Amino acid sequence: MSSSISIDAAGAGLPGASPSTPATGRRLSVAPMMDWTDRHCRVFHRQITRHTWLYTEMVTTGALVYGDVERHLRYDGVEHPVALQLGGSDPADLAKSAKLGEQWGYKEINLNCGCPSERVQKGAFGACLMGEPQLVADCVKAMRDAVSIDVTVKHRIGIDYNEEYGFVRDFVGTIADAGCSTFIVHARNAVLKGLSPKENREIPPLRYEVAYQLKREFPGLEIIINGGVKTDAEIAQHLAHVDGVMLGREAYHNPWVMATWDILFYGDAAVPKTRQQVLEAMIPYIAEQLRLYGSHGLKLNSITRHMLGIMTGLPGARAFRQTLSDSKKLAGADPALLLEAAARMPSLA
Repeated sequence: MSSSISIDAAGAGLPGASPSTPATGRRLSVAPMMDWTDRHCRVFHRQITRHTWLYTEMVTTGALVYGDVERHLRYDGVEHPVALQLGGSDPADLAKSAKLGEQWGYKEINLNCGCPSERVQKGAFGACLMGEPQLVADCVKAMRDAVSIDVTVKHRIGIDYNEEYGFVRDFVGTIADAGCSTFIVHARNAVLKGLSPKENREIPPLRYEVAYQLKREFPGLEIIINGGVKTDAEIAQHLAHVDGVMLGREAYHNPWVMATWDILFYGDAAVPKTRQQVLEAMIPYIAEQLRLYGSHGLKLNSITRHMLGIMTGLPGARAFRQTLSDSKKLAGADPALLLEAAARMPSLA
């Protein structure tokens, strides 16, 4: 694992910059998403943006305390800056897991207080933790005592149908008193009963003003907004009110949206890779991963599935996806399939 790349703080003159914007790499980030933001996805995203903060899928404390640590925490150094998101509610187990994350070189430990799934609720963590702010504070303090890297919290703006601002204000205030200074605010409530995780991303209304109000009330905290953001213009609009913006499904399904971020939001003058160059950069990585882990069941599709959206909006995008989804071609385990798929794109010819 290599060390983190050096990143410049976003400064005055960039879209959305304000005097309260802290010097932070978390100005833009890609949300932790189960079954999606695995280590292969993150390597792919890093080819598109050098500076955007990346997050692991949620890893439960049980998987680290009692399971295969190497399988859950391994990553490629090119992914940096990358953060580890943990799921759990036992302060001691979270402290142990956070320490493992630091030892493996992650740059941040994030506690999930936003996932609404029933499976997570049964484990007494995720969004249901918002109802126990003092327990979350104890968890944060235990992790902060165990590591020297940032400990952050990702949460909703309320649970069930409680839309009172005071609920989330008091939650943030209690956790801040335990030493947490960075909050990633998914600007929807989490309905713990009656809605699926998918419905919880769509049905509770987005209320961005709640996150803005948190920043006004806690100006010394780093407040990052999440939920429903899709465009550079929307990002810039939010950055006029908060310190950072996290995108989830839009970044995954339409990853090329990230191609402008280094220039627009980090002031990086380097010429970004083209789509063709991104695909070419992934080929040696895929070949090496298949060599190392193919005998353990790693398939070509385990990596290429994350890349299906890179041509979104271009003529030939459907043919590109079809080629990368062809089971017979995938069975050949040849990373050059990426180039074969790209050859079907008139705009890249």
